[in-house]
Amino acid sequence: MKRRILIVDDYDDLASELKKRFENSGYKVEKTESSAEGIFLESNNDYDIIITDLDIPSAESLENGVSRSSVRFFRIDADKFNRDNFDERELRGILKTILEEKQKLIDKKQDLTKVHERIEFILPTCLSPIYAILDYLMDRIEKMGVVDTQKSNLFVALDEAFVNAVKHGNKFDIMKILRIVADISPEEARFVVEDEGDGFDVDAVPDPTLSENMLKPTGRGVLIIKNVMDEVNYSQKGNRLEMAKRLER
Repeated sequence: MKRRILIVDDYDDLASELKKRFENSGYKVEKTESSAEGIFLESNNDYDIIITDLDIPSAESLENGVSRSSVRFFRIDADKFNRDNFDERELRGILKTILEEKQKLIDKKQDLTKVHERIEFILPTCLSPIYAILDYLMDRIEKMGVVDTQKSNLFVALDEAFVNAVKHGNKFDIMKILRIVADISPEEARFVVEDEGDGFDVDAVPDPTLSENMLKPTGRGVLIIKNVMDEVNYSQKGNRLEMAKRLER
């Protein structure tokens, strides 16, 4: 199948010359002088490459609801084409480079959908490493595309779970171990937080939304975790917490 190219340029002589050169190299090429028509063609066709005049007036783009920030593009040796005569072999080489880079990007996104990452931390009972672990996990979760860290409250829920295990679970006992496991895929992030404390009865935790419990210091962390996570399960003993956050669509 021939690769498809769309040329959007109001300099017809250059566009026609490029069209001829690309067609001679085996590409299927369409051209237009109008950015509005170019946007219409792009939305109704599947092009491998779109070549456009970077100096098209921004007002015309904005009229059609398209901003430069919404377009992902490659700019490879573009300055070499600010001339009337160019080397056809050089042109073919640049097209080849662009198509290879595009394929790498596609392959990277496709590969990510098959990735399942498991991360396990076994650490002493102290707060000092918690925030480094939180930052690391949030970075991995965002790279998988599960959440947008700027909009999600996942950090807050994980912070509550980890700190509660240190403070209320192991009670800052440095002889006890805290275990954190994260299983991350493009569809969800699952967590296990396990301490070596005596545990607690989660059903006996006061509901902080009730007026009589509003001034009590307990219960808020559990409420935050349940509100943010899609799944929350405590072990019968209460020292093991399993949570899941599904893909935010």
